[in-house]
Amino acid sequence: MDNSSRRESPDFVQTSLAGAMALGLEPGSFYRNACPGSLNLLMTYQDGCRANCSYCGLARERQAEPEENTFIRVKWPVYSLAAIIDILRQPPPAAAGKVKKLGRICLSMVTHPRAAADCIGMVTELSARTDLPLSVLASPTILPAATAFFEAIKAGGADRVGIAVDAATPELFAAMRGAAVGGPHRWAKYWESIEQAVAVFGCEQVSVHLIVGLGETEQAMVQAIARANQYGAQAHLFSFCPEPGSKLGSCEPPSYGQYRRIQLAAYLLNKQQISLADLAFDPQGKIVSYGRRLVELLGDDLAAGAPFMTSGCPDRTGCVACNRPYGNERPGPVLRNYPFWPEAADLTTVKGQIWDE
Repeated sequence: MDNSSRRESPDFVQTSLAGAMALGLEPGSFYRNACPGSLNLLMTYQDGCRANCSYCGLARERQAEPEENTFIRVKWPVYSLAAIIDILRQPPPAAAGKVKKLGRICLSMVTHPRAAADCIGMVTELSARTDLPLSVLASPTILPAATAFFEAIKAGGADRVGIAVDAATPELFAAMRGAAVGGPHRWAKYWESIEQAVAVFGCEQVSVHLIVGLGETEQAMVQAIARANQYGAQAHLFSFCPEPGSKLGSCEPPSYGQYRRIQLAAYLLNKQQISLADLAFDPQGKIVSYGRRLVELLGDDLAAGAPFMTSGCPDRTGCVACNRPYGNERPGPVLRNYPFWPEAADLTTVKGQIWDE
């Protein structure tokens, strides 16, 4: 069959519902005006992702009803890459007049044999035809020569790379992403690729995605964050949220207390304000101390709620662009990652959650 007739990458791409709304391609409004600062694009193929991660909406063996055929719980419509680029090159459309200016593009790979070559071409086109900084969320499994790939996308215009390790320990990684679920991913390959990405892009230019709530202890998650920092990467946190039809579709998200404590540890470790040795844990691996009082460590940042905001790649001014509105839960009064500065009522709630179970 002629690939040119297929709505798949490199000529087509999926975008998050929020991204489509920001471009004026889908109707809707954002709860509390939490507009996306980054346009998230997802490579797409008719035969799908070859991986089978137990928590993922793109898993090869996911069993979902048509109305549940989503990723991160929302639809990701398909558009031509050329049409998206045309919109990005124009002033914001009238339909999106309330949407703040996008500050970054993030192109996410899927585990597919054509994705590496296609990604390089897409990065080059996006960089040449738009003025937005560009990140790539890479899939190490399909990169036999990862260093060469990273060099190619950097030459094409990407300035940052993300790698989604997701699971905090090698055991959980194998159980949820590897051979135990018929998946191709390997823990050692992912961490090797992080090291190679940092060598190409430099320290602080690589992010490691980690999902809180896959069965790890808080201590194990903090150790994974510290390892990312040791490699010269930043840790960006996500909270597990069940995808209907996935192997973990009936599981519960982590408690707010667990997530808040990890958020605080990640914020402090990423900013090198504490080390792993400063943290103390109870026998169950729960964080019980950060070495000093939080108000002493964080000061105005704690008062403003910065540790509880979405961690992601920045725009050209250094502010977080990838704020992923409601990527961890449905819009509501209590959020795990705040895509905006928390207000006083938010902070009262959040601070009351830190030492909850």
